[in-house]
Amino acid sequence: MLNLINNWFKRYFSDPQIVFLVLFLLAILAIIIYFNNILAPVFAAVVLAYLMEGVVTKVCRFFPKRLIVVICVFVTFLTVLLLSIFIFTPLLWEQASELIKETPYYIEQGRQLLLTLPSKYSFVSEGQVLELITFIQSEAAVLGKNAVTFSLNSLQNIITVIIYLILVPLMVFFFLKDKYSIMSWFTAFLPAERQLSRGVWNEMDLQIGNYVRGKFWEILIVGVSSYIAFAFLGLKYSLLLASLVGLSVVVPYIGATVVTIPVAVIGFFQWGWTSEFAWLMAVYAIIQGIDGNVIVPLLFSEVVNIHPVAIIVAVLFFGGLWGFWGVFFAIPLATLVNSVLRAWPVAKDIEI
Repeated sequence: MLNLINNWFKRYFSDPQIVFLVLFLLAILAIIIYFNNILAPVFAAVVLAYLMEGVVTKVCRFFPKRLIVVICVFVTFLTVLLLSIFIFTPLLWEQASELIKETPYYIEQGRQLLLTLPSKYSFVSEGQVLELITFIQSEAAVLGKNAVTFSLNSLQNIITVIIYLILVPLMVFFFLKDKYSIMSWFTAFLPAERQLSRGVWNEMDLQIGNYVRGKFWEILIVGVSSYIAFAFLGLKYSLLLASLVGLSVVVPYIGATVVTIPVAVIGFFQWGWTSEFAWLMAVYAIIQGIDGNVIVPLLFSEVVNIHPVAIIVAVLFFGGLWGFWGVFFAIPLATLVNSVLRAWPVAKDIEI
């Protein structure tokens, strides 16, 4: 048994570079798990820096003064950020507040609808309906309690958001401006013999950049197209629901399934079983179909293809370890695992 383990170790860990890579990745994983809340502004800044680095790189091909290009791109980013804060955020807050006020009405309408089910369908008992209603009411009470708690902590949350709005743009600017000096400082602490790590990093750097930029455009395209469709159909809370649909693409497969529920519920309580509701669901299905079969293949053609089962497992695993950022980076992290496995040097077969 010991001989078997020894031969396995020599086969897969005979190269010192792979030992360093494994230890380095485990150290990074430990830091992320234990300090993810503290480092959240850093992660946000890294995502935004990756998003803007593509623009900076392309412009620098024609205008080599990187500092000037970085300043112009950063000023554009700040302009878009301020417009979002002062124009779109109040509209979203207004629709969210209106939806919260009307939630009791929707719950009562749903209760009345559920009470009619036993008379229409013999396989549905009155006890089952009452049990379901009790469950919904208890969940609504929990949500209401959480809303009150959130409002009591709103001052602290506002202060945190203000701090993030100051720190994140500053870090984004310095990440862009001092990209090469930061990378040089970091690599100075790494071993000189790191060809394997360098190869994995180069592939991951390309994959993360393509993924972040592609995901940004996917969110924008899906969100804007959903808002146009919802507004044209006259759906209530169209901006709020379109924002949820746009953000749902962050979580592959699962997000689109979950966000279907509020879209269908709002549409049903607004129109009932009518042609308007049918048009809403048909248009929503078309948007999701175009996203999955047209937008994603076009935007992520340069990202390594991963099986849907692997993506779902990555979302569940990294999301459980790392929360929102684990979900967001699930595909790049799965790509990292795939890259390490493909680049893993294996010694010649050892006789056992």
